[in-house]
Amino acid sequence: MNRPVLLGHRGRRSFGLDRLRADLPRENSLAAFELALAQGCDGFEFDVRHTRDGRSVVWHDPDYRGREIAASESHELSDPDGIPLAHLEDVLVRFGHRAYLDVELKVSGTEESVVATLRSNPPQRGFIATSFLPEVLQRLHDLDSRLPLGFIFDRRTGLDGWCKLPVRVVLPRCDFITQSLIEEAHHRGLQVMAWTVNNARQMREFADWGIDGLISDDPRLLYQTFHSG
Repeated sequence: MNRPVLLGHRGRRSFGLDRLRADLPRENSLAAFELALAQGCDGFEFDVRHTRDGRSVVWHDPDYRGREIAASESHELSDPDGIPLAHLEDVLVRFGHRAYLDVELKVSGTEESVVATLRSNPPQRGFIATSFLPEVLQRLHDLDSRLPLGFIFDRRTGLDGWCKLPVRVVLPRCDFITQSLIEEAHHRGLQVMAWTVNNARQMREFADWGIDGLISDDPRLLYQTFHSG
């Protein structure tokens, strides 16, 4: 069985009954990224948005605690304990030498800042810059053609569009993964990573098909699936 790269989704994302557990770290936090590595993952996926003062902060949704991120100063985005959202450079400095990083750009307009930050703090253990937005990927490529890019999709139109983009990795939602898709991508010299895979049987099946990476909400299950026995 192929051993794919194992990545925690937003580090370690709470789902199902886990949502009731107060001891789990907030997703897309430095603590969640530490937990993903501690539970055996090679790295993690995380989301980047831009604040009004031009900082790249790590969060999935457009709002944080009732504040629109794009209209807020970065120092305004903190939890009740005063812990602020992580910045992209925080993640790169703390984890760039020991984790594979999947840096997802959620919106356009952040490309120059993200490229500059990656150049200042180049990851040492592998990384990709990913997005659902073809225009973001094209802009990243225009800024630096050496950047390893990945196209994320969760709609059928993505099955027709991935081969037209300047990417090295294709990242379909798990229900779009087929063995033929993996084989076609490999034939074109590309890798395939699936999200969000939370079922051990599906993890093993995709690995048998030759998938290159798996992104899961459950880092412990991801690791144990490929290291039990």
